[in-house]
Amino acid sequence: MTFSRRNSALEPEEKEQGIDGIKMIIDTGFIQLRYTDVLGKFLAKYVFENKETFDSFFKCGIGVDGSSIKGFASIDDSDLLLVPDRSTVRIFPPSLLPASPPSLSSNYDNKLFAVIADVYQGFKKGRLARDPRYVSQRMEEFLIENNLTCQMGPEVECFVFDNIIFNHKNNNNLNGDGSNNNSEYHEPKILSVEGGDGCKYPIRRKGGYDAPPSQDSLLEFRFDVAEILRKHFSINVTNLNHEVASCGQIEINFMHSALTKAADNVQIYKDVVRNVASKYDKVANFMPKPVFDKNDPLNGGDNGSGMHTNISLWNESSTTNIFYDSDDYYAELSQIGRYFIGGLIEHAHSLAAIVAPTINSYHRLIPGFEAPVYIAWAKGNRSTVIRIPINERNNAKSKRIEFRAPDPAANPYLAFSAILAAGLDGIKKTIDPGSPIDENIYKMSDAKRTSLGIKSLPGSLEKALESLKSDSDYLKRCFHNELLETYIVLKYEELAKARGKSIAQELMLYYDV
Repeated sequence: MTFSRRNSALEPEEKEQGIDGIKMIIDTGFIQLRYTDVLGKFLAKYVFENKETFDSFFKCGIGVDGSSIKGFASIDDSDLLLVPDRSTVRIFPPSLLPASPPSLSSNYDNKLFAVIADVYQGFKKGRLARDPRYVSQRMEEFLIENNLTCQMGPEVECFVFDNIIFNHKNNNNLNGDGSNNNSEYHEPKILSVEGGDGCKYPIRRKGGYDAPPSQDSLLEFRFDVAEILRKHFSINVTNLNHEVASCGQIEINFMHSALTKAADNVQIYKDVVRNVASKYDKVANFMPKPVFDKNDPLNGGDNGSGMHTNISLWNESSTTNIFYDSDDYYAELSQIGRYFIGGLIEHAHSLAAIVAPTINSYHRLIPGFEAPVYIAWAKGNRSTVIRIPINERNNAKSKRIEFRAPDPAANPYLAFSAILAAGLDGIKKTIDPGSPIDENIYKMSDAKRTSLGIKSLPGSLEKALESLKSDSDYLKRCFHNELLETYIVLKYEELAKARGKSIAQELMLYYDV
């Protein structure tokens, strides 16, 4: 299979078509524009529009200061535009709005509309290369040009705590970056009824998977999240379970989608979970490993949170799954699927810098907590970084490849695009992934792993970044050089900021990823 690519740059004017349907539902009201910075933060800007300004708003967008957004622009060239993507307009759930005093809210009849925006350079200079959403859109253009489509199915885990208490003597000396000036720190305290804080049936460490209702304190919480996603954002939830860790770890899965749509859904999902948690007077946490023990990482703490990502490739009409081969006795996996896996294995070290993007990510990527550590593949094997699900047989629609390295701190637009780019590079170069490993790699001796050629993922963010610096050519079809360079600079700044910090300060750095 060979790949081609045309150069293209969509201009804001091309978004004009088909907005009449939206115009019919918007009379006068506030609009929330959502967009994502380089590291993955889902930002929000608010404007007020009416029928007279509606057309101009959707055609031209609204200005934004790019120098105030991490990774977007320097102060001397900072005029950017947020241009709303009309296909993403939704009425923001009223139940998630902060409570207002009756005297202020009683006369308010306007709806709040939410829309995801694309980022453009000012002065009609085209798309901003550092806009993460542009990366996934460029990858989708590349797929279309090669008569392909892709489906991504992320599985986003997180914790919902009752509270996180950062206990230090001088609140005024706590800086936003987690550092402190002459302030005495104690270890942070995570409060969760499931962990024993006032619970009559606490969940044991690593004992939370599919917890019964008597122990599951978040059952109604998950139902509320699922209903909001379905009713207000057209995101259909498939399953919603309590995960392995104690202290309120959950996973809510939704239907697979095309690349950019899947990344949009992750951002919306995380936002809804956080807002619902606030309504429950709880704290949602998407850190890869919030419950850990630096002094005893292999035995202390509890399971971390991953964002296992399922991928399938289809022909342009979405009628043929090119990963499926009914004649393959091992896993009904095609040779193209194997080459895709070969690309993931070939680029696993550099991919880690994008899909496991924080210092905290590497507290998760250790043996003993069901986290992927070893770069290998197999059917139904959760000790490998790549798993071929085999729950069903003779089902072309469900054949997919699961990449288990990503975690929920990753920017989904960058992570999903990078995963796909690595796999496509494997197809292009016909990279052989080697034989599958049908054993529990965690229990193998070092000598046996070495004899089988099984390598490990990087042990730190610093090592992953070094790999990314030396292995990034496969990303160039969707990542502009300036975005990659900016991303690497920001991550090295993060390393410098966090070096030598305590657990409390690491939590302060990442508690809102």
